[in-house]
Amino acid sequence: MKVVLGYLKPYTGRVAVGVTIKFTAAILELVLPLLLAAVIDDLVPARDLPAIWRTGALMGVLAFAAAACNITANRMAAWVSMEVTRELRRDLYRRVQALSCAQMDRFSASSMVSRLTNDTYNVHQMFDKVQRGGIRAPMLVLGGLVLTFLQQPVLALVQLAVSLLTFLTITLVTRQGIPFYTQAQQAVDTVVRILRENASGVRVIKALACQGRERERFETANHASRRAEEQAGWVMAMTNPITDFLLNTGLTLVVLVGALWVDAGRMQRGQIVAFLTYFTLIQSATLGIAKVFVRISKGAASARRIREILQAPLEQTVEPAEAEEVRPGILGMENATFSYLGVEPDLEQASFTLEKGQMLGILGPTGSGKTTLISLLLRLYDADGGVVWVGGKDVRTQERRELQTRFGVVFQGDTLIAGSVYENISFLRGLSREAVEAAARTAQAWEFIETLPQGLDTRVDLRGANLSGGQRQRLLIARALAGDPEILILDSADSALDYWTAAALRAALRRDLPGVTLVVISERVSSVREADRILVLESGRIDAQGSHRELLETCARYRQMAELQMGEGAV
Repeated sequence: MKVVLGYLKPYTGRVAVGVTIKFTAAILELVLPLLLAAVIDDLVPARDLPAIWRTGALMGVLAFAAAACNITANRMAAWVSMEVTRELRRDLYRRVQALSCAQMDRFSASSMVSRLTNDTYNVHQMFDKVQRGGIRAPMLVLGGLVLTFLQQPVLALVQLAVSLLTFLTITLVTRQGIPFYTQAQQAVDTVVRILRENASGVRVIKALACQGRERERFETANHASRRAEEQAGWVMAMTNPITDFLLNTGLTLVVLVGALWVDAGRMQRGQIVAFLTYFTLIQSATLGIAKVFVRISKGAASARRIREILQAPLEQTVEPAEAEEVRPGILGMENATFSYLGVEPDLEQASFTLEKGQMLGILGPTGSGKTTLISLLLRLYDADGGVVWVGGKDVRTQERRELQTRFGVVFQGDTLIAGSVYENISFLRGLSREAVEAAARTAQAWEFIETLPQGLDTRVDLRGANLSGGQRQRLLIARALAGDPEILILDSADSALDYWTAAALRAALRRDLPGVTLVVISERVSSVREADRILVLESGRIDAQGSHRELLETCARYRQMAELQMGEGAV
């Protein structure tokens, strides 16, 4: 909570001004019942109409001034809350970007979405409600109690007892409600995760006629979320009935005792009217405090979830390069081992070296560790053992941005943004249209871009839904090429391309990017046969490595794959 509250520090002055205005409004509201009592007890019996009109006009001015002060303070509170939430969401997003992929896996993408949206909204509501009602309501309660004690201490004790019981009720209920709100937020994470999965896999769901099963899965998560919210709401819902009961009981006692005292001449009519007004005002303010506590309960639960991200330690720090040995080649590994879950290694004892300008082919079945190997080179994950280097230096000793700007990458399952073709290739890098066109030509994408209604300015739907699989892949390849990378990684980037287009792409890469180091991950022998070095992976280990000719002679698995895919004569 302290971490989130720290975002209020730059706006302390504005908050202080808002508190002062709220205090002024509360004072004005507390004066009104005194003036009303004076009118009833003094001016009406004296039939002093001019004084009654003057006092009434003064009451109108005070009421208008109190309303104006409250409106001004509320607008200031809303502005501060929006600015604080904007900065909090900005820093939270930046922190998410700085987390390692391993940390992202632990938190989960759906939880990140929920924290960036729902949790920050709850914090915004908490700040806003506290500034609006959290200042005014306690002032009205304290001021009202002081004034009622000055008028009738005995009746004021009734009001004090009711207020104390109300505060006790609010405290106990809030303490019980916070854990339920935490559970409710976790249930929302599950709902968001299922929605993300359905949105990204809608075509597969429809193709396999799984709509019914997905509806049931969503309904289950939705019901769980509803139950969690219901439990939290059930606990917090006890606040208003109990406080209403206390209010009505207190009012009954005040009216009963007050009527007897007025009849006995121990209290004036105006005093009892003023006292009842203060009693109602105090209890209304107390109910306002209850609502503030509900917001604080939700906000505190969300603030803790946000704090988990903001205070998560950065696992991938830059290590000092003390007398570091310059490694051979532009990239490579030595006995690199890695496990996602820490149980069995997903990549074990991987070693290879690639020189600048050469081509590396990575071949292997699904789950053999091909993408894992690339993730270690990009330092998306850190190896559990061994050394991984790029540019002759251990990746752990390089700044993330310095390291990753050397690469152009097309990941398996990459996605396109909702925007124009140009925006998808430039990808917020401000590249010239000439550079984008050149990259599209090399990626074999220009031939279909030219046929689009507006060329580079044609709109692309989210995830490229209005494009074919081959067109999407070529745009992704063009995006990777447009940044003029030193090392280009293509992870199954030709899986949706026909053999003729894939061959044309490989020829264009050799022609247009002669000095670029190329890493190609594929399940097609034809895609890697021209590589200077080919790694054959099997169950997380490099089973063999060498050139196409060398592997045909020394690796039975590679030779079998080549014969199956290309025919014995083509090998």
